[in-house]
Amino acid sequence: MRPITITPDYMPTAEGSALIEIGNTKVICTASVEDGTPAFMRGSGRGWVTAEYAMLPRATVTRTPRELNRGRPSGRTAEIQRLIGRSLRAVVDRDKLGERTVHVDCDVIQADGGTRAASIAGGWVAMAAAVKQLHDYKAIRELPLRAYLGAVSVGVVAGRPLLDLCYEEDSRADVDMNAAMTSAGEFVEIQACAEGRAFSREQLSELLSLAEIGIEQIIQKQKDAIKI
Repeated sequence: MRPITITPDYMPTAEGSALIEIGNTKVICTASVEDGTPAFMRGSGRGWVTAEYAMLPRATVTRTPRELNRGRPSGRTAEIQRLIGRSLRAVVDRDKLGERTVHVDCDVIQADGGTRAASIAGGWVAMAAAVKQLHDYKAIRELPLRAYLGAVSVGVVAGRPLLDLCYEEDSRADVDMNAAMTSAGEFVEIQACAEGRAFSREQLSELLSLAEIGIEQIIQKQKDAIKI
């Protein structure tokens, strides 16, 4: 694992926030709480958690145009947003949240691989701070968080399994995987694909074991940042 730093309460204007740094990848995550839920959930008594993801134009070596100017998010951005939202919802008891929506915004200010994994981990800290505030203010009776949640990238580069790939390693990877896992040791999501060549079941098991090692380190940093 590259060095991990999580700075909680990074944005004082948000109900919950964190700056997460993993190596040279840096993401600002904020969580905002809003009364009410999407139309398809109204009257259910349950809450909702959703996420948005964006990258600053110079988060990368060359400038990337703002997607706002294109009129819609790219396919990559939409896929990452759905991944973050699904992962966060998996560790929230939405019955305890009540009819509220938690919006988690993940803005990449510097990208060097693993931005979606960092967004999940930092997004969890921001979300946890926001719902903890609801509990402290007695807006909800119980914390709706089931577990801590971490995520990391792993891959196979030149035949070697690697943990927490930087951009240069990721660009050469024969196998690319992202995994999200809870503090209870349960996997929330696994995305794996062959970029250059097929991989074996043995390699898959090895990559999952590597991911577990990395996620345990991330979750320890989360525990240092916020207690639930």
